[in-house]
Amino acid sequence: MHPAVSVIFFTVASGAGFGMIFLLGLGFPVGGGAGRAFLVSLSGGGLAVAGLLASTFHLGHPERAWRALSQWRSSWLSREGISAIVTLLAFGVYALVWMTTGTRLFLLGLLAALGAAATVFTTSMIYAQLKTVPQWKTPLTTLVYLGFALCSGWLLASAFASHQFPEIWGAGLVGLAWAAKWAWWARASRARLADIGSTPETATGLGFIGKVRLLERPHTGENYLTLEMVHRIGRKHARTLRRLALVLGGIVPVIILALIALTGAPAPLNLAAALSMMLGLLAERWLFFAEAEHAVSLYYGHR
Repeated sequence: MHPAVSVIFFTVASGAGFGMIFLLGLGFPVGGGAGRAFLVSLSGGGLAVAGLLASTFHLGHPERAWRALSQWRSSWLSREGISAIVTLLAFGVYALVWMTTGTRLFLLGLLAALGAAATVFTTSMIYAQLKTVPQWKTPLTTLVYLGFALCSGWLLASAFASHQFPEIWGAGLVGLAWAAKWAWWARASRARLADIGSTPETATGLGFIGKVRLLERPHTGENYLTLEMVHRIGRKHARTLRRLALVLGGIVPVIILALIALTGAPAPLNLAAALSMMLGLLAERWLFFAEAEHAVSLYYGHR
């Protein structure tokens, strides 16, 4: 499928933001008074909001995005929007009380944390429930989204921490998240449209006469389906991007955390690890979309 920059930025930025909100809501220790509370709350909430706003640019009519909220009974996109709104409202009140009184209300923080986890979960389910994309339809998709949100959020939150955290925690979260992604890649490399029963024969309904092959494209020019649902990426480029994602998103953050542990460098250096991870996740998320095969591609000669 065609990777949309707005959706890629949305899933990476909002994932880190909601991961940070999750940890802050559970009481992640941040010292420094009202100023530090404002800065850390702005970082988590700002990333979440920036990602959500970016996602609207992929819509044909962004001004109608609010209408999707009414479809919560059947749409994971609608559930995601509702979860995000509830979470941001709860976190906004939580942060305001924190900044003005220095008190972190447990129940309100817990609500924000659960809402943040639910928002990332619903985001992942937009893709994990699609039967038409065999690479995505797996619980590993949800595990990857949750894992990367948690570890990127931890790296960001730890940069504002009131005391030094054992870097092994961050390295462990990064390692677990990438282990899930490696398993996802291994499964995706074997997933085929035929595995879900989709072939040119079933797509056209002409299987009763034998093998079906494309004689002419359904359209003389490009259209929405060919632009959004039919995308090819060379194996050479995919391998290069995978290495880039793994190095920037996994190896570099772990090296930075190791250097901090060995040298006793201040916690704000964790920001470098967080930024490197998010750059790596941009490449990872681009591949997530680019390597996916949608069943509609069968109408355009893909087997």
